[in-house]
Amino acid sequence: MTGANTPHHRIDLEKLVAMTERIPLTDGRTSTRVPFLSVIRHRRDTVRSPGVLTPSFCLILQGTKRLYLGQEIFDYGAGDYLASLIDMPASAQVTGAMEQSPYLGLRIDFTTEEIASVVMEAGINPASREKGLSAGAFIGKSDGELLDIFVRLLKLIDKPEDVRFLSELMKKEMIFNLLSGEFGHLFFQKALFDQQSDGIGKAIQWIKENYARAFTVEELAKSCNMSTSGLHHKFKAITTMGPLQYQKQLRLQEARRLLLSGPMGVTTAALAVGYESPSQFNREYRRLFGLPPLQDMKTMRRTAGTWGFEDS
Repeated sequence: MTGANTPHHRIDLEKLVAMTERIPLTDGRTSTRVPFLSVIRHRRDTVRSPGVLTPSFCLILQGTKRLYLGQEIFDYGAGDYLASLIDMPASAQVTGAMEQSPYLGLRIDFTTEEIASVVMEAGINPASREKGLSAGAFIGKSDGELLDIFVRLLKLIDKPEDVRFLSELMKKEMIFNLLSGEFGHLFFQKALFDQQSDGIGKAIQWIKENYARAFTVEELAKSCNMSTSGLHHKFKAITTMGPLQYQKQLRLQEARRLLLSGPMGVTTAALAVGYESPSQFNREYRRLFGLPPLQDMKTMRRTAGTWGFEDS
């Protein structure tokens, strides 16, 4: 196995960079023939932009990125990856990108069911990997085996007749590689949430599906057969925030998406995501995104290409 930060590892990364440069890219995320694989490129730094991490695995080939997750700040670069196992509000920015040396990354989207399927097919015993609850997103270092899978995936782009079948096999191999590695125990958390008696997975899923509805932590805890303090403690351990803060950030992210996607007024967007007070919506929107809604929209449209949160 080729470890991280070795000459072979750097050569593997350079090979992947060269392979991505053969793909017609635009700044931001570019989809490929491989259904779950996209290439991220930024030729200049991006501003810090709040967003929601979705279940994915994002490997940096070139450049650096800064992630703000809860109260923690993570800087990571070439050869490092960000894995997100649940939808998690966070913010991020690309740093140090230049025209001649752009930020480059590869993103794999996956689902909980795919992780659980590999666990079952490979006969992995999750119980032996559990080490307590941890945040549902983390940064790790790639190895030679993982980079080799990416090389083979990129080669499939030139073989459209083989993509559908072979890419799914490689995706399973990649998930197996991650489950077997240093951070494997973290992947098991999400794969088994809905089978745990603590009900955290059920609570997170309910908020995602009902973010526009008002609720109390006490009501949510009761519906998940948990104590209020137990729910709050475990919820924060996994998402880095409490249930009501998680709901608030999902509401504001959806309102921002609605405002960007069409001619919707601020008050209409606020009501659509569950706010009853437009003034409260404006205050909380500004607190999260740094600007009032209308000014934020103007800035985002004027600086298109520098807001790249989803392009992790």
